[in-house]
Amino acid sequence: MTTASPEPVGPVDSSRIPRYAGPATFARLPRLDEVSRADVAVVGVPFDTGVSYRPGARFGGNAIREASRLLRPYNPAQDASPFALAQVADAGDIAANPFNINEAVESVEAAADDLLGTGARLMTLGGDHTIALPLLRSMAKKHGPVALLHFDAHLDTWDTYFGAEYTHGTPFRRAVEEGILDTSALSHVGTRGPLYGKKDLDEDEKMGFGIVTSADVMRRGVDEVADQLRQRIGDRPLYISIDIDVLDPAHAPGTGTPEAGGLTSRELLEILRGLASCNLVSADLVEVAPAYDHAEITSVAASHAAYELTTIMSRQIAASRS
Repeated sequence: MTTASPEPVGPVDSSRIPRYAGPATFARLPRLDEVSRADVAVVGVPFDTGVSYRPGARFGGNAIREASRLLRPYNPAQDASPFALAQVADAGDIAANPFNINEAVESVEAAADDLLGTGARLMTLGGDHTIALPLLRSMAKKHGPVALLHFDAHLDTWDTYFGAEYTHGTPFRRAVEEGILDTSALSHVGTRGPLYGKKDLDEDEKMGFGIVTSADVMRRGVDEVADQLRQRIGDRPLYISIDIDVLDPAHAPGTGTPEAGGLTSRELLEILRGLASCNLVSADLVEVAPAYDHAEITSVAASHAAYELTTIMSRQIAASRS
């Protein structure tokens, strides 16, 4: 006879304690050390040594946590109360050496291994996009090569910057080279802007990536795009990586490498909701740089995207138990 799991501990009651009061955990959820387990662990990685332009994403995780104070426990778009369906907890931050990228990558991988080893799925708040590589390494240890949806203005499949193999522009080339991605189910979403040359697209295609540009989303609409992505992914274990610069700078000015012509926050959220039937094993949201933000526009958009991803994972966890 199995012992029933305790009821999930949810957010602080905002009718008793104002949203602006108290510690800024994600969505005002309990810390990991305050609960007996976590089905979904929200974890920060305050690291931005891998950026190639404006720094500041090391402060992104805490900015998203602050903006997430406004999130409420019922998600009408998905008709779900994610924090009642599964135990979601804030696991704090992974400490990564800001002076040594290789060591930082190893630290993130080791910490992700530990969290995944508890049975939790991860909702990681960056930090710059360098951290996607160690996170994907951890996912592959548990699930084998995973499908990847990469929401970003940029490809992030370049080879090196100034001879460095590990940067925020190279994680997915390294991941393909290491065999940790399912190359039959890879796609960029929201890409746009100038490139170094057509060779960038040719090499990206050889790695197995499909591309849905921001113009494709505008012309075809979110429902058709989400349907195409679902068909490409199938029932494979899926990892979603979101660079907040997938959004137009009007919707996300607080980022390091902004590009004009991006998605609206509404389009991003609707595409994510359209992926609710996919087998989402974990996700990250990176490149929020609050120093360049205005009125928390970027952080608010990021907190809502993380909320939708967390809802999808919580729904799937609850369904697997029932």
